[in-house]
Amino acid sequence: MNILIFATLFLSLMTILTIFISKRFINKLDFTKKTKFYINIFLVFNLLGILGYMFSRYNPNFPNWAYFLLSLPIGIIFILFVATIIYEISSKVLNKIPMNTHRRKFFKKSLDISALAIASGINAKAVYNAQHIEVENVEVKIKNLEKEYTIVQLSDVHIGGIIDKEFISSLVKRVNTLNPDIVVITGDLVDTKLKYAKEALDEFKNLESKYGNYFIIGNHEYFHGVQSIIDYVNSLNIKTLENENVYIGQKNKGFFLAGVYDVIGYRIDSYKPDIIKALAGTKESPTVLLAHQPRFINEVVNVDLMLSGHTHGGQIAPFNYLVKLAQPYIRGLNQHSKDTQVYVNKGTGFWGPPMRLGASSEISYIRLLSKNT
Repeated sequence: MNILIFATLFLSLMTILTIFISKRFINKLDFTKKTKFYINIFLVFNLLGILGYMFSRYNPNFPNWAYFLLSLPIGIIFILFVATIIYEISSKVLNKIPMNTHRRKFFKKSLDISALAIASGINAKAVYNAQHIEVENVEVKIKNLEKEYTIVQLSDVHIGGIIDKEFISSLVKRVNTLNPDIVVITGDLVDTKLKYAKEALDEFKNLESKYGNYFIIGNHEYFHGVQSIIDYVNSLNIKTLENENVYIGQKNKGFFLAGVYDVIGYRIDSYKPDIIKALAGTKESPTVLLAHQPRFINEVVNVDLMLSGHTHGGQIAPFNYLVKLAQPYIRGLNQHSKDTQVYVNKGTGFWGPPMRLGASSEISYIRLLSKNT
C-alpha cells in the first residue's frame, strides 16, 4: 500500500511538472505551432516513460537498453523544469529592457532557440557524465597515526537495472589497479531483490586489498531484506560491520575501522545504529567510522574521520541544494570539528535516471597520513 501511495504521488508530481514545462516554456517559444505540438508530444511520451520506469524498476526481465530509455525521463523532466524557471526569469528581464519591436523579436527568438538547445545539450551531457567514474584522490591527516594507509571507498552503487554484472566487473578491475590497503563500501550497494543482484555481487569476489574489504548497509538495503544481503555480502570475502569495529594494519601502528547500521533503522525500529557499541575499545586510538548518511555525524564523538555516501553529491544540479536541507555535508572532505573530519563520496553508481550533472560518479582513493608529520 505504501508503495502504491508513493507511486501515485510521484506520478502526480511528474505530471504537474510536465504541464508546467509545457505551459511556461514550450508554448511560449517563438516556434511554429507544428513544432511546439511535436515537442509537447515528446513530453507526453516522456511522462509515459516514467510510468514504464515504475513498472520496470525491479523487473529483471526488462533488457538493459529498454530500462536505460525508461529511466531517462525523470532526469529529463527535472532538467527541463530548471530550464523553465531560468527561461521565465530571462524572459522577464528581456521584457524590461527598452528596445524596438524588431530588435525585441530578434532577441526573443534567440533566447528561445538557445534555451531549448542548451536544455537538450545539458540532458545529453548528464547522460554522458553518468557513464564515467572518476577517481577522487584525497589526503586526510590523522592524529596519532604512525603509518600511512590507503583506503578505496565505494558508495551508492545501487546494483539493479543498468548497474549489472558488467558494470561491477569493470569497477572491481579499476579498484584492484589502485592496490589499496582496504576497500570500504558505505551502503546502498544493493537496490533490487537479492536473487537478481547475486550475479553482479559475485564479481566482488575478485576484489583485492591488503587488509580486507568492508561493508555497511545503507537505507536501500532495508527495502530488500537486510539480513539476507548482509549474509550474502559476507560470503564474498567482504565483512559487514554491524555496529562493531576491527583493527587495521600493524599492531600499534594502525587504526580502528568501525561501522554502524543506517539511521533509517530508527524509523523502522530494526537494525538501528549504535555508536557506543561500534566504538567500544577504540578510545584514544586513531579511528575511522563508516556511516551511510552524513547526518549521523551529529551522534559521533572520538572519531578522526567518518566516511559516508547517500547524497550522490546531488546527482543532478541544482538538486544538491535540496539535499543540503537534510544532510550537513554533500560531498568531499569537510572539517566537522577540531578533531573530526567527514568525507562524503558522491556515489559510484546512480539512482533513478542514468544522469549526473555537477556531481561525477566516484571512486574515492583516500590516503591516511600522520598529522604529526
